[in-house]
Amino acid sequence: MSQTPYAPGTPCWVDVSSRDMAATTAFYEGVLGWESQIATEPEAGGYTTFSKDGKAVAAAGPAQGDAPPAWTTYFATDSVEGTLKQATDAGATRLMEPLDVMEYGRMAVLMDPTGAAFALWQAGTMAGAELVNAPGALTWNELLTRDVDAASAFYGSVLHLAGDPMDYGGTTYTMLKLDGKPVAGMMAMDDTFPPEVPPHWRVYFDVADCDATVARATELGAQVSMPPTDTPAGRMAGLIDPQGAGFWVIKSQPVPAPDSAG
Repeated sequence: MSQTPYAPGTPCWVDVSSRDMAATTAFYEGVLGWESQIATEPEAGGYTTFSKDGKAVAAAGPAQGDAPPAWTTYFATDSVEGTLKQATDAGATRLMEPLDVMEYGRMAVLMDPTGAAFALWQAGTMAGAELVNAPGALTWNELLTRDVDAASAFYGSVLHLAGDPMDYGGTTYTMLKLDGKPVAGMMAMDDTFPPEVPPHWRVYFDVADCDATVARATELGAQVSMPPTDTPAGRMAGLIDPQGAGFWVIKSQPVPAPDSAG
């Protein structure tokens, strides 16, 4: 489905950083069936937009500094400066000051009080992803953190996302809801996560066939962080692209059709 514009507090865009843009572009084209378009403006620095069926779904850009390649989740806001001030007042750390991205919009990057990086996006001519919740498109964003309570308080105060804990296969999963509608999720990092792995936002892409996607990804050099597994949400798997950025794919469970009135 197409989704634009985005209400403030909604995940609206994702991009991946890379130290080999050509390799990253080829990988995701091969795995998720994306088409790529490199920005021609010199100030864009080779930023590459991925599309599916002619609609923008994600992007890639050169990694900055010593930061390892990773996917970044952007949240929509009506005011980058206003939200950034709220965030820093609530304990966030500024990683990149507000920046105009030509006519497309305005952004900033920050780290929440538990250590997870994310970005803010104030739309100009680009609101965000033009296709979501369809094969080859973003379908879910999920925070992995070592302090769920602190994260819930932070995102509640800054992005107005209300935490709603629920049982999920014997563990606690927290839905992050905007005006009562789930827009993201959150779960605690347990002892299976090495201490050096920081809290982070996971990105999930919808696929038509989870197993086939994983097989294709490994052929193209990906590592598997979690093999295809059936879950209440659908069949999913964790992957690490050849540059080291982690992402997830899921063949979502179909939503049951309402019973007919008969």
